[in-house]
Amino acid sequence: MDRRSRLAVALMTVLVLATVAGCTLPSFAPEGSEEPAVPGAAAPSSGTGTRWRPCPEVPREVVGVASSAMTYECATVTVPRDWATPASAETYDIALLRIRSKKQKAADRIGSLLINPGGPGGSGIDIAVYLSFGQAQGGLPTEITDRFDIVGFDPRGVSRSSPVKCISAKDQDTSFAATPDPAGQAEFDAAVALNRKVAADCAGKYGERLRTFSTEQAARDLDALRAAVGDEKLTYLGYSYGTLLGATYAQLFPKNVRALVLDGAVDPTESFVSGSEQQAKGFERAFTNFTGWCARNAAKCPIAPDARGAVTDALAKAKVSPVTGPDGRAATDGWVFVGLISSLYTESGWAYLAEAIAGLQQGDAEGIFQLADQYAEREPDGTYSNMFDANLAVNCADAGKTPTAEEVRRLQGEWRAKYPLFGAALAVGMLPCVFWAGQRDPYPAGKAVGSPDLLVVGTTGDPATPYENTADLANMLGVGHVLTWEGEGHTAYPTTACIRDAVDGYLIDLELPREGLRCPAK
Repeated sequence: MDRRSRLAVALMTVLVLATVAGCTLPSFAPEGSEEPAVPGAAAPSSGTGTRWRPCPEVPREVVGVASSAMTYECATVTVPRDWATPASAETYDIALLRIRSKKQKAADRIGSLLINPGGPGGSGIDIAVYLSFGQAQGGLPTEITDRFDIVGFDPRGVSRSSPVKCISAKDQDTSFAATPDPAGQAEFDAAVALNRKVAADCAGKYGERLRTFSTEQAARDLDALRAAVGDEKLTYLGYSYGTLLGATYAQLFPKNVRALVLDGAVDPTESFVSGSEQQAKGFERAFTNFTGWCARNAAKCPIAPDARGAVTDALAKAKVSPVTGPDGRAATDGWVFVGLISSLYTESGWAYLAEAIAGLQQGDAEGIFQLADQYAEREPDGTYSNMFDANLAVNCADAGKTPTAEEVRRLQGEWRAKYPLFGAALAVGMLPCVFWAGQRDPYPAGKAVGSPDLLVVGTTGDPATPYENTADLANMLGVGHVLTWEGEGHTAYPTTACIRDAVDGYLIDLELPREGLRCPAK
């Protein structure tokens, strides 16, 4: 799939997954240098004096075309590198993209809707581009674009915003190709050695700066962006990890909140270990839902009736005798696992997974590599975006108490027994932060005292941010209200009319949906 054909899938592919390389999401960032600037962006500025200039080349770089119904403008806002010492000369540059409907009337405009797609490490500029193509293509409804400027931003360390880059392409390839469940001690020791190396490389390049990529620092940036777009109060749409960023903002700046939609909730009260186990549980449940779909839709699922058996068999065969892909890469069990993970974020991905596994059975690895490379943001020339680098830097800066390698090894066996396909991999996925050398800066986890009501959206079949997190986040904040989508995949808005109407009513009129509202899957 090329960028344009992946547009509809990308809109809802917002994820938070712990793998050997850390937690992430597949957003499709344009190619660039290690520290790319936003094409056509204004010189750095901050506050209400932000300067915007047209940049229609950005959507063309992201998806190949700009929406004829929208205008695209770019700007850069300079923020302190460390908000604890805001007067310091050390700064980061935060890239913004403002999208405005050509039909928007000044009299109807409410303000700006700032968007974060999750990850951490996902590009808010990219997701804003995807969402600008309208409801018919899975984007935002005209009810929203007629009333709000859509503002995407790359958080500090991500893509165009002073990006962190410290993992080599070779190490990324090794990481993704490695067995997801290193049962043998030699395999486990190799995973430990790789993660030690990555941690050392990042510490050697960034040193004390690693702490400054934390979520709390990014939440303080978000308030600077609110001021930069000229809004007295923040209106925000956060997916997945973006719910954690939004929740942190609500705790730090409750009186600056107008409306926050938190879709695909992260529970800030969970420990590093319990959060990883919740994801293992969520992915196992999503995979079971996939196998049920296969059994009911054999005509669409070439690995029916036993999809679980087919996937398990494909992983086992790939470990000992991998199929060679079109570019010469071996489709190891690691790459097959990455493709499996990638496919579970949207229900539409299930058919791609079934076809990819059927392809492997016939000696064709092209489909599984398409899924895996989409997830990994790996380009055909073997280069990677900085998504995983940023993901690792943020997650490890945020992490409080982390397990030891010995504890990870023990949990690997325990979780394998509970969650046969995903438990061991999610346990091993904690290793990067075990060896992280940077100082930690954990985010707050408490009430958003003084904030208006917030809307927390959960999907019952969500693999990456399990539905159980939804009420937990709402209750923690004290002002959260739950909206449920009884669907599959990761995140809900703007998937169905019921969800759209409920979220749009809140964003536009600040009217919460009926308490306990559960929207049907279709």
